[in-house]
Amino acid sequence: MSDTLNTVLLGIIEGITEFLPISSTGHLLLAERWLGHRSELFNVGIQAGAILAILLIYWRRILGLLTRFDDAANRDYLAKLTVAFLITGVGGFIATRAGWKLPETILPIALALLIGGIAILVIESYVAGRPASSVVTWKVAIVVGVCQILAAVFPGTSRSAATIFAAMLVGLTFRPAATEFAFLVGIPTMFAATGYELLKVRHESAGEDWNALFVGFVVSGIVAFVAVKWLLRYVQTHRFTVFAWYRIALGAALLVGVMSGAVH
Repeated sequence: MSDTLNTVLLGIIEGITEFLPISSTGHLLLAERWLGHRSELFNVGIQAGAILAILLIYWRRILGLLTRFDDAANRDYLAKLTVAFLITGVGGFIATRAGWKLPETILPIALALLIGGIAILVIESYVAGRPASSVVTWKVAIVVGVCQILAAVFPGTSRSAATIFAAMLVGLTFRPAATEFAFLVGIPTMFAATGYELLKVRHESAGEDWNALFVGFVVSGIVAFVAVKWLLRYVQTHRFTVFAWYRIALGAALLVGVMSGAVH
């Protein structure tokens, strides 16, 4: 395949997987084995496209949170978003200073996908008989912040999955409310992570294929916008079990591949 087509495919993969509960990092690590390894700057750039998409979708909600300080409910929600983000930021900083790096082998990704899929089924079963609650408590904020760290440390976990289902597990059982909180707290988290990666690679742009970076950025943004719009409609009337079975199937297939030596 041509390099341009590979770039478009990577942008599509990032756009689809960044906010669906199936792990963008895990899918990109897998995809780059067949579509060609890309620079860190490229990976940061296509993630920025996904961030832009989520901003466009939630701009009214964000504007209200940042300007309606006379509304006690707004202040409370913003405070909880801030605490969740700060917990993630501190944990992420500690992990970075400790020298943590993403693993480059398939096995941890396969295990995270498989275990995460089973966890989704268990949590969905647990909350099925409980009344729907859209109240974001301090427990929800704290647990979501911690789980964002978990998702960053274990590729294949999925940031959106970890945060949505952690929120549901500790009381935010109304799926659209859990999804919104997870996505909103993800905006500053992803901005911070992207900014940090840009600082790390700012001196490594020599020889960068800027056309490919632009194509990946645009494709990722468009696809992410469509994917999130679809997901927000989907969770109004459906559970997340379809994503659980997808994760289980992909994780199991990868484990078989690892054990047979077909992938490594």
